[in-house]
Amino acid sequence: MNKKGLLIVISGFSGVGKGTAVKKLVEKYGYSLSVSATTRAPRTGEVDGVDYHFKTVEEFEQLIDYNGFIEWAQYVENYYGTPKKFVEDELSKGNNVILEIEVQGAMHIKEQYPDAVLIFITAPDAQTLKNRLEGRGTEDEKVIAKRLKRAFEETDDMVAYDYLVVNDDLDVCVDDIHSVICAEGFKSSRNREYMQNMKSELEVIRNNK
Repeated sequence: MNKKGLLIVISGFSGVGKGTAVKKLVEKYGYSLSVSATTRAPRTGEVDGVDYHFKTVEEFEQLIDYNGFIEWAQYVENYYGTPKKFVEDELSKGNNVILEIEVQGAMHIKEQYPDAVLIFITAPDAQTLKNRLEGRGTEDEKVIAKRLKRAFEETDDMVAYDYLVVNDDLDVCVDDIHSVICAEGFKSSRNREYMQNMKSELEVIRNNK
């Protein structure tokens, strides 16, 4: 079956480990990863064009004006956006594409791509989430407090997602997400063209007897 690829949207609380999970999914299962653009500063070890396309505010706003994003949002005083061309090219080739984006952007994606699969990654509990944010050592207490406040607000949005996956053990989390994506690909609602072709082929065979 030559099917269009699935668009998989992965969100989660800041510090939950979604970035690490996405990297593992790409390495282990070969998904196409759409690299987001952002105006935030790179963290230690992050590479432009690999982790994010790092943009100035002016560059980002120009891309907004040129309709270069599928979605974009402002989160904790920085812009984040999903470049349009890469996603649409990959889907048309039949490749499954992962977008790692914030809740606000995920809702915009669902409006444009109703068949997108939305997966929310969470920590086992709130204290674990706080510990992970503090353990990164990349932000001061003020920023961590903002991220925890935002996480509290995002709990209301979790119900809008198709699946909820707990990241307690990273390898288990990655395999759980992959299982969800595989199951989505087998849904009959996503295989209408195959079913119609099978019916047509059987009709030809039946009429030739």
